[in-house]
Amino acid sequence: MPVELEHRYAPAGMTTGDAEKVAFVLQHRLAALIDLSLTLKHVHWNVVGPGFIAMHELMDEQVDVVRGFVDEIAERISTLGGVAAGLPGLVVQRRGSDDYALGRAPVPAHLGALDKVYERVGKGHREAIGDVDEIDPISGDLLITQASRLELHHWLIRSHLSDTSGRLVTESATDEMDAAIAAAYALQPEVEETVEIGDLNRPGSG
Repeated sequence: MPVELEHRYAPAGMTTGDAEKVAFVLQHRLAALIDLSLTLKHVHWNVVGPGFIAMHELMDEQVDVVRGFVDEIAERISTLGGVAAGLPGLVVQRRGSDDYALGRAPVPAHLGALDKVYERVGKGHREAIGDVDEIDPISGDLLITQASRLELHHWLIRSHLSDTSGRLVTESATDEMDAAIAAAYALQPEVEETVEIGDLNRPGSG
C-alpha cells in the first residue's frame, strides 16, 4: 500500500497549498541527505591506505552532523502537515543521483569522489533555499543553516585536493569516478602506473 503523503493541515499563517509546496521541496532534500549519510558511512567502511584513520574518523564526524540534518528536515516536513518520506524506495525515487561510484579505494580517490558528492548536495540545498525562502522563511532559514555546514564539510574535503594557488585537482572532472582517478593520480602519484578504473572496486563489481 503506498504511503499517504497528502497534507491535512499547515502551520498557523500558511495555507495548506503553500505548506505542500515547501514540503515537496524538503522531501527531495530529505532524500539527498539520507543518501549523503549512507554514502559517508560507506566511505568510512571502505577507505584504505595511508591516511586511513584520519579519513575514517572524519567520515564518522560528518555522518553524525548529516544525520542530525535528516531529522531536522523530516520534522519540518511533519510540522508543515506532510509525511516525511524516509522509506528506501521513496528515497531512491527522490535522491536525484545514482549510487556512489566507489567501493574499497584509497583515501585520495574517495576525497576526489566526495568533492563531487558535496558539490551536488550543496547545489541542491542552495536551489531549495531559492524555492522556499519567500513562501516559508522558517524552512528557508533551516536550509541556509544546513547549507553553511555542508559547505564547511565540503571545504574540509577540498582542502586535501587543492594546491597553494587554490586550484583543485578535480576541477576538470565531470563525475565521481573521474574525480576519484584525478585525485588518486595527483595525490598518490605512485599509483599512476597501476590504477585502472576497475581497481577502485566499485560497489557490485566482482
